[in-house]
Amino acid sequence: MSGFKNIRLSEDIKREISGLIAERIKDPRVNDGLLSVVRIELSGDGSHCKVYVSHIQGAEKTKAAVEGLESAAWIIKKETANKLHLKKCPEFKFIADDSIEHSAYISKMLENVIKQDDPADTTEEQEG
Repeated sequence: MSGFKNIRLSEDIKREISGLIAERIKDPRVNDGLLSVVRIELSGDGSHCKVYVSHIQGAEKTKAAVEGLESAAWIIKKETANKLHLKKCPEFKFIADDSIEHSAYISKMLENVIKQDDPADTTEEQEG
């Protein structure tokens, strides 16, 4: 599979899986609106696909969501093949990723640094 076609198909699969998680999968471990597909790694021949997912509430919720996704993998595969008109849909492997939790942590750390270094805060304290 050519590089451009592989990249385009990866993005299409990511979009479809994200939509299925939001609309079609009824498992409460998955369908709470706080799960995101972070990235997709499609093999060169298109037969295997690693789907990295992350939950905003942390690693435990992400692991539970992966279990839910694995139990619904046949639905995801069937719906993805139908929507994208694929003759051969890849086998999906769902992998827990903590990138959203890590991003929130970094954002919080940056907010704390900005609050400490903000000169407007120190001048207001000195005047009062």
